[in-house]
Amino acid sequence: MKFLDKAKISIKAGDGGNGAATFRREKYIEFGGPNGGDGGRGGDVVFVAVPNVNTLIDYRFKTHFAAQRGQNGMGKMRTGYSGETLVLPVPTGTVILSENEEIEYADLNVDGMEYLAARGGNGGWGNLHFKSPTNRAPRQANDGLPGESRTVVLRLKLIADIGLVGFPNAGKSTLLSAVTSARPKIANYPFTTLNPQLGVMYAHNREFVMVDLPGLIEGAHTGVGLGDRFLGHAERTKMILHVIDATEDDLVSRYAAIRSEMDSYGGGLLGKPEIVVINKIDAISDTELAEKLTAFKKSFGRKKKPEIVCISAAGRIGIDDLIAKIEKMFLGIEK
Repeated sequence: MKFLDKAKISIKAGDGGNGAATFRREKYIEFGGPNGGDGGRGGDVVFVAVPNVNTLIDYRFKTHFAAQRGQNGMGKMRTGYSGETLVLPVPTGTVILSENEEIEYADLNVDGMEYLAARGGNGGWGNLHFKSPTNRAPRQANDGLPGESRTVVLRLKLIADIGLVGFPNAGKSTLLSAVTSARPKIANYPFTTLNPQLGVMYAHNREFVMVDLPGLIEGAHTGVGLGDRFLGHAERTKMILHVIDATEDDLVSRYAAIRSEMDSYGGGLLGKPEIVVINKIDAISDTELAEKLTAFKKSFGRKKKPEIVCISAAGRIGIDDLIAKIEKMFLGIEK
């Protein structure tokens, strides 16, 4: 299934049914009087968060949705049927925004959460409502009110426990495949991951949902590369795994560049618990690794250093240590 995390759609609630202007017609009953029923109410449009769905692909090709119109009123004081509510399922974690994306209407971040996006119009009154001592045979009835209509933007922010961030080719996809059953595309060129990939890591009867985000580069917040639009998925995570390629000449600048992009994006990403994962340690010598780690740790000065784990995702070196540190950090988060 193709991944889609943003869609713009138009919704229209049902119009109310018109009231009826009818009169009682029965044998031997003279002056039967008005008996027009009211129109039915138009159907609402409601968004519902559903589990086990992680894409908005259903809203890619169909972008106009309308609820059912209320039935017109009828004679014999019969009220028309109300229109059925149109329920639009969206993945849990979907944010509903205004057309210009400046107003957030709802954040459906819990399974089963609902948002009434457009209210149906009320049905019109039948002529029975207009009967009075001075107007015994009213021939007027109200039309139903129109239902609300609007254009909204659906923005999906995946709900995961752990977010993988880093430069392209840092080995995030390989790490995801090493600790979960996910099988993302892995290749020896940048931007092999074009969409977020989800996987579930199992550890001591616990499940951790991990999301691999497309690689960031300097200037991503200005639209360079794939931009930073996928960082929205990291907003939901409880912790960050910052993956750095050990073969890079300067680990300090690579780390700082990604942190700068996260800071420019905002969303509280810099405040999340973080583990720095130095990957591909089997591609360099132990001496070179030690020198790079020393320089990396010194760069923090007196500031609090993040947790650092050295691994080789491809060689499955240090994976157990990484999983143990993830569990330990989660215990601290949940306290």
